[in-house]
Parts: sequence; structure tokens; C-alpha cells
Amino acid sequence: MPKKCYRATRNDYNHDHGMTFTNPEPEQIRQLLNDVHSIAVVGLSPNESRPSFRVASGLQSFGYRIMPVRPMVAELLGEKAFPDLESLPELPDIVDVFRAAEHVPAIVESCIKLGIKKLWLQDGIVHEEAAQRAREAGITVVMDRCMWRDAVKFGSHPP
Repeated sequence: MPKKCYRATRNDYNHDHGMTFTNPEPEQIRQLLNDVHSIAVVGLSPNESRPSFRVASGLQSFGYRIMPVRPMVAELLGEKAFPDLESLPELPDIVDVFRAAEHVPAIVESCIKLGIKKLWLQDGIVHEEAAQRAREAGITVVMDRCMWRDAVKFGSHPP
């Protein structure tokens, strides 16, 4: 099991204005992880020592299909990489974000525009306004948690 997934900068606005976000209940997270098969990993690094690479590789080893989203990279983990969510040939079941908090609002807008209904922000990535915007658009949001750690914890595998 991974000891540390990813730490990025938190959005200071959220903490200064007392906004609160609550993740889905553990059973809902377990069910989400069992229901998804394809995961678009935004910010997946080609560097094997980076948390995004380790997490995506771990998820792939469980049977999840990884769809790398990383500009200027042709392939990662044996899968064709795409510069942005809009370039994906099909919609993923979920988007897993490894980008700093300031990039989250644009990612949420892409998910809304494309009709993606599940969004996961990795450990340390917190943007409560964007998470609220996503929820208002009907997107299930998990924030500040590691997808791989939860998949291990819940014994999750794709359908």
C-alpha cells in the first residue's frame, strides 16, 4: 500500500472563507471504485518516481484502464497519452487529478462540458469552490484522498 500519494498546494481561498466540503461516505467511495473501469489521469508524469506515475501504475495493476492526460507526451504506461480531456477518444468513467489546486476549476469546467460524472482530486489537492461547482453540475466528487490507497483499502477492482 502506498505510504504517500501526492501533496500539492491547497487553495488558500477555501481556508480563509470557511468553506467546508465533505467527501462521500466510505461505502460510497468503495462502490465508486468498484463501478469505474477507465480512469483519465490528469497530470500523469512520465517520471517513475513521481506519485502520479506510481498511483496510476498501481491502479493499472488492479485492472483499471488508465487514460493518460499529459501534454507533449506520446505514451505512458503503455497507453496513448492525450494533451487534455477534450482530446480523449471516449469519455472516462472518472477523472483523477494530479494538478495543483489552481488548475482544478478549468478541469471541472471540462468535465461539465464533456459530461464526465465522476471526479477525484488526489491527496493535498483541495479547491472547495470548484468541487461545489462540480457537485451542482451532478458530478460525484472525492477530494484530498488517494485513489490507489482507497482501492487497496477497499479491495476494489473494476467490473
